[in-house]
Formats: sequence, structure tokens, C-alpha cells
Amino acid sequence: MISRHHPNNRMSQMVTYPLGGTMVATAGLVSDDREGDVSAQTKNVLAKIDRYLSEAGANKAQITHVYIWLPDIADFDAMNKAYDAWVDGENPPARACVEARLADPALKVEIQAFAVKP
Repeated sequence: MISRHHPNNRMSQMVTYPLGGTMVATAGLVSDDREGDVSAQTKNVLAKIDRYLSEAGANKAQITHVYIWLPDIADFDAMNKAYDAWVDGENPPARACVEARLADPALKVEIQAFAVKP
């Protein structure tokens, strides 16, 4: 069972889980649409995460932690608006978001997600 500690609707401060499940880890995913703003690119990446989780037999409620990289931290609020509309607010993962240069200057966000499938 995944246990979420000190959650709010966006993230948990800590997530614990037994080792009896299958870990599902995505790569750091970026948008296929390099023309879109950070909101559009975030939505594109989150849709990819949904597809990969589904392929693995997992879902958003099983995500344990998420890492987000933004080349411009000024995009934090716009990214969060898209993320908040997507995240399972009843099962929020632990999350970190940092400013970091991405390989392609057209990219506005990169996201990596980890889930545990029972």
C-alpha cells in the first residue's frame, strides 16, 4: 500500500511503499510540440506519462514521486496550473521542481514520474 504523508492537493511531502510491487519509472519526458508555451508542453508531457503508465498497467494514483525541470523558474505558476489539473489530488506524489537548462532551448519543461504497481 502506498502511504502519503503531509499531503496537499498538489503533492505529498513523503511517500512510502513496500517493495512488493513493480516500480514503473519514466524517462525524463519532454513535449513533442516545441512551439507551445510551458502550459501546452506540460499538458503534452503529462499525457505521455498517462500513456506510459497505462501501458505498464499503472495509473496516476500509483505515482510515488515526480521530478520537474524548468529552464525558466518564472514558468512555475503556469506549469503548476496544468499539473494541478492533471494530478490525482487524492493521491498526490512527492515532488521536486528545479530550474535547469534543458538540451533543446525550445523545451519549456521536462518531467520524470515514478509509480508502484501492486
